[in-house]
Amino acid sequence: MLQIDRWKRILIIGLCVIGLFYAIPNLFYQRVEAHNDAVAMIEKTGVETPELIAARDGWPGWMPSGLVNLGLDLRGGAHLLAEVQLEQVYKSRMDSLWPELRRDMTAARDQLGAVRRVASPEGTLRIEIGEQAGMSRAVEIVRSYSSPVTSLTGAGQSSLAIRTEGNAIIVQLSDAEKSATNDRTIQQSLEIIRRRVDEVGTREPTIMRQGEDRILIQVPGIGSAEELKALIGTTARLTFNSVVGTGTDPDAPVEFGQSVLPSVDQPGFYYTIENNPVVTGEELTDAMPATDQNGMPAVDFRFNPTGARKFGNYTAANVGQPFAIVLDDEVISAPVIRQAITGGSGQISGSMNFEEANRLAVLLRAGALPTELTFLEERTIGPELGQDSIDAGRTASVVGFVAIVAFMIATYGLFGVFASVALAINMGLLFGLLSMLGATLTLPGIAGIVLTIAMAVDANVLVFERIREELRSARGPARAIELGYERAMSAIIDANLTSFIVAAILFTLGSGPVKGFAVTLTIGLVTSVFTALWLTRLLTIMWFERARPRQIEV
Repeated sequence: MLQIDRWKRILIIGLCVIGLFYAIPNLFYQRVEAHNDAVAMIEKTGVETPELIAARDGWPGWMPSGLVNLGLDLRGGAHLLAEVQLEQVYKSRMDSLWPELRRDMTAARDQLGAVRRVASPEGTLRIEIGEQAGMSRAVEIVRSYSSPVTSLTGAGQSSLAIRTEGNAIIVQLSDAEKSATNDRTIQQSLEIIRRRVDEVGTREPTIMRQGEDRILIQVPGIGSAEELKALIGTTARLTFNSVVGTGTDPDAPVEFGQSVLPSVDQPGFYYTIENNPVVTGEELTDAMPATDQNGMPAVDFRFNPTGARKFGNYTAANVGQPFAIVLDDEVISAPVIRQAITGGSGQISGSMNFEEANRLAVLLRAGALPTELTFLEERTIGPELGQDSIDAGRTASVVGFVAIVAFMIATYGLFGVFASVALAINMGLLFGLLSMLGATLTLPGIAGIVLTIAMAVDANVLVFERIREELRSARGPARAIELGYERAMSAIIDANLTSFIVAAILFTLGSGPVKGFAVTLTIGLVTSVFTALWLTRLLTIMWFERARPRQIEV
């Protein structure tokens, strides 16, 4: 029979109301955006100025405040494509390894003779010894600094590749370690750049890896590419400080030269630390995930000779005491010193999983960019150009919407009105879902919306044409409508399923704007099927129950 259960009617209407409710903020974009910025600034600083209060109160707090974020091509901003100089990392690893090798080899001078480093290609350490007979001992010393590669693809391999030529030992990173180092370096660079960009409060920046050694950076709302380059170059401050006390009061009294800093991993927990650091991030040469003696996740770190000496003296005098690892005035970890760390390297272990260990290693290395970035491409997109894109997209959407509404009403009469109402609600649902997801809308995304408008009525056309065919079979209007929706179902699902597969491929293989197009197209497919199969059917049934027509014209 031509009917829909009451609970289904409530569900359909409820979903439409919720979707439109979350879409409403986009009609008052600037006011809601100012409200969100004011709330974020008040939470960050704890200061309420009259301007911030006015902006915050400009939008009701009980209303949703999620917006569809505008991408770089709509808001304007800066675009950078940076190349990470990975070879410099290999060179730095070898340079930091040489002082420790020289110390151990010098201690074995009676077997090795004179030890010196000679010129070699960057990323390679070439060491010559005076006694050829001591070569096996020299190789043994070098091999003691090699460790298992901490990556799935390099499992079972060592971090150092060691070979001999006459009385010389050539040391460099193994291929497996280079691959793991590349991933860590890119990840570290991404983390640092993201932290730098997030500090200025930009909306939905795109920071992602491209290829083997490149990073794409797109930041909407920033003034110029030069400003973005200066921002990325800012160094995060990483320090290792003494812990005086802990607690849950951010305003706890402190003595001169002390500060109370929040914990990253334990919200609401605070550390009182000495402001004068034991060592700084500039003296940290490396940090990487590892395992402790029990096979549990840990983080290995290493200081340069200056940092090693200072850290060794401090840990020898403070065994059993915690020390704070502070990044940008936040305590990212506070391990307890179990024994004196005098060799320049140590290990952080405790209650962490492998993912947390990897994250801590990234944050430890995030005090400064691990290597130089070479900017291969830079563009500044002015806000005027972005506004032109918005205006053009709005015009295209309105023209497409009006043309389709006119066509549907002219072709299908009252049923065309139902389809037009469903199309309008479909657009509201689309923006409501985009707002709830915090998605970013780009110019290709607008193209996806325009395409959604066209595809939204395609399902209605299939249904209405099927109803026409059923009416020609001399069936009653109620039966014709019911069969029209039932028998058009398979064709509608097939058409939208193929489009969904294409959108999934675009999202998986594409990047940047292509993904934006795929996201809006996918959400549009979902809302279109819902409004075409359920909302228009509900509108038709509600009209039919009131009018009770003996005949209908489609």
